[in-house]
Amino acid sequence: MTTAAAVDEAWKYPDIPNPDILDRIPLSARIVLDVGCGSGALGAAYKQINPAARVFGIETNQQAARLASSRLETVINSDVETAIFPEELLGRIDCLIYGDVLEHLQDPWTLLKNHVETLLAPGGVVIICMPNVEHWSITARLLTGTFDYSDTGLLDRTHLRFFSQAMMERCIRAAGLQPIDCLPRIFEAEQGRQVINALKPALQTMQVDPDAYARRALPMQYVWRARAGGPGTVQVYSTILAPVGGVSDVRVIEPMRALAAEPGIRAAIVKGGELPPPDPSLPKIWIFHRPALAGEEGLSVLRGILRQGFLIVTEFDDHPDYIPVLQRPDMWNFRGVHAVQTTTMGLADVFRKDNPEVAIFPNGIRALPAPHNHAKRPQMRMLFAGINRENDWPPYIDALNTAARLCGERLHFEVVRDRGFFDALDTPHKSFSDTLEYADYHQKLSDCELSFMPLQDTPFNRAKSDLKFIEAASHRVCALASPVAYENSIQDGKTGILFRTGAELQEKLVALVNNPDAVLQIATAARSYVASERMLAYQMAARTAWYRSLWARKDALNAALLERMPALREG
Repeated sequence: MTTAAAVDEAWKYPDIPNPDILDRIPLSARIVLDVGCGSGALGAAYKQINPAARVFGIETNQQAARLASSRLETVINSDVETAIFPEELLGRIDCLIYGDVLEHLQDPWTLLKNHVETLLAPGGVVIICMPNVEHWSITARLLTGTFDYSDTGLLDRTHLRFFSQAMMERCIRAAGLQPIDCLPRIFEAEQGRQVINALKPALQTMQVDPDAYARRALPMQYVWRARAGGPGTVQVYSTILAPVGGVSDVRVIEPMRALAAEPGIRAAIVKGGELPPPDPSLPKIWIFHRPALAGEEGLSVLRGILRQGFLIVTEFDDHPDYIPVLQRPDMWNFRGVHAVQTTTMGLADVFRKDNPEVAIFPNGIRALPAPHNHAKRPQMRMLFAGINRENDWPPYIDALNTAARLCGERLHFEVVRDRGFFDALDTPHKSFSDTLEYADYHQKLSDCELSFMPLQDTPFNRAKSDLKFIEAASHRVCALASPVAYENSIQDGKTGILFRTGAELQEKLVALVNNPDAVLQIATAARSYVASERMLAYQMAARTAWYRSLWARKDALNAALLERMPALREG
């Protein structure tokens, strides 16, 4: 078997994905072709984000191509410029990737144009990462007489063509593509600025603006995105609350990051009220994340956003009737906006009482992490990490303590944030962590085999999403959950364990600790469920289609809003 380490030793390029390319591959892509895929690290990383995608590669190095073949759909081991592609790819590729490839080719201009014309699907995206011939280090080598080729880097001895940013833009346009954006990749910035500062007298003598030169000379590489036609661009802006328990990550940060990779979408998170100047000629969507738009102050905020030509959406993922601050009669969160987006059917029914335009986007997992739990160790670890669960766990504490006595050191409790629950556990086999950052919470979760998810049967809890379950499942952790919020997602005994009473919880927990193989089987099935049905990638087409639909119906939605909320009228 060809391993990544063996490829690294025999081949000069590392087995790691370029994160700036990875972040720009549309999550809605169904077929991706990585031209010059190397060992397939980029495609493998993308498959963790979009497992349903079919990722193909082409690679000249035989050993790298062999490893890539174990990771991707199909890898063509051929010279890029003479490769013959299978019929199934012609005109069907949603994303073409050239990661530091075009500079190695005899005729990159013709190849890019041919690929766009024969391989790219209508509206498809092209991503190009290219070294920058204007980089300060090349200038410094020329000035100091040390210019020479090397095995890797900007002066890789296999580079046949050299591009500046302006040259690559001409190449992209000549291929029939429309540039979307261009990201400069800057490394060793301080050293570069020192060189540029030393050159200032010469630059000024040549009437070259030093700041403009720095913008050209500091990037070592550029990552271009371009597309072949497709629908017009829509601008999407979202506010964000201070992160609490991952809600902001799951409902704002990750979806907006995904939207930004979609062709025809400009997405940005607005912090502190600082709005990047929108293009007045393009559609504009404004999303309020869990706002409190009340009274005259709330009306003033809404009027200001409407005055700028935005279509307004509220993002909300909890039952509003049980949040005290929202009980004012002059609360405009849902009536005073064009549309609402939420997580569950139950919440959608609540919001439709105030606004008929509601979309449901269930919580999804951005990327499947590589699991590392279920190691051969004497203890099985169970996580309890809910926020505001003080009323949910007490009915089960006696059962948990009995299970803890029966299992002894084979069951260890990992508790996050809830000190009352930690103190009530009558076992020495427990650990406590205070409130964790979202990434640290995921790290803690990934070290466990079980996750305890109790919810009492209340109207507020019945409207909750199954986020805790899919987070656990993504890490191959077996959920022990109440039916409330989870019974429509968990297949009891197959993708998780449901309990309705303390006695049932005790019995099932002890049985799981006694049968680690069953825990692994259930957790693996749950992870497969997430991979096939609950990835964020799978809802991106629906999200973008809904935003476009809202804008297409803007006049009707405006009329309905003003009829519902006459106080928003001005003049």
